[in-house]
Amino acid sequence: MEKKTVIFALTSSVGLANEIAARLGIPLGLCDVKHFADGEIMVDLGESVRGKNVYIVQSTCNPVSSNLMEILIAIDACKRASARHISARQDRKAKPRQPITSKLVAGLLEKAGAHRVITMELHATQIQGFFDIPADDISAISIIGHYFMDLNLPDVVVVSPDHGGTTRARKLAEILHAPLAIIDKRRPKPNVAEAMNLIGDVNGKTAIMVDDIVDTAGTLTAGIQMLYDKGAKAVYASCVHAVLSGPAIERLKNAHLSGFICTNTICQDEKSPLYPEMTVLSVGAVLGDVIKAIEESRPVSEIVANLF
Repeated sequence: MEKKTVIFALTSSVGLANEIAARLGIPLGLCDVKHFADGEIMVDLGESVRGKNVYIVQSTCNPVSSNLMEILIAIDACKRASARHISARQDRKAKPRQPITSKLVAGLLEKAGAHRVITMELHATQIQGFFDIPADDISAISIIGHYFMDLNLPDVVVVSPDHGGTTRARKLAEILHAPLAIIDKRRPKPNVAEAMNLIGDVNGKTAIMVDDIVDTAGTLTAGIQMLYDKGAKAVYASCVHAVLSGPAIERLKNAHLSGFICTNTICQDEKSPLYPEMTVLSVGAVLGDVIKAIEESRPVSEIVANLF
């Protein structure tokens, strides 16, 4: 695999890319990304990619426009350097709940020359349909599920913070062999959530909330308070993509959580010291296995099936 496969890390995902490369048993590709004072971005490939399969690892977290532009420039550089196959590995789309933006990003990646896209926990799986190239969306719920299995918590109930996340929460509930509850929530305006009602029973139980993304944590903290009001004896919160913008960390600290669990799809090196109670799980091994399956022309579905 080492002779035909190259993994490049861009600015936002160096740590995760190193984990993926280690899983595959190959060195991380040499790539230098420079940002100039005038806003120009240069991606300098430090090794030949001629005839090779290239995987570019980058999160489209904040700063979104800069990180997205890095991907596009890197794809173009690889294409001009005669790479055989280019896969952009993104762990989240630019903004949640904005399908038009997702379609635009899909078009940009394709026009830049990407042959395949691997995503992690899209807000809606149908976004895969925006791509005219192969697109694999990998779920991190099994990673979160195995973490909670090891905790061996008593009387667990899995809670979806809204109706849209029910499928995701049901997957976690199946892994933990636990019942499901749903918060009936309305959102009067962006980043403002109003919890309205609870469908299910959490009284005297350990509640585990699960979502795809936590931004300002307004949705999360409103839901946490409702669960305690409904009699939950302990509340854990989990998500795949922890953006944690604005007042999020302070809100989480004041929410009386028994634990907050996320993954490293977005690097947490700067925020972990501010919130040491946060547990960050790695998705590197799973993504490495997905890349290996693609390189060996095996179905990615085999990897996904083995996660549960």
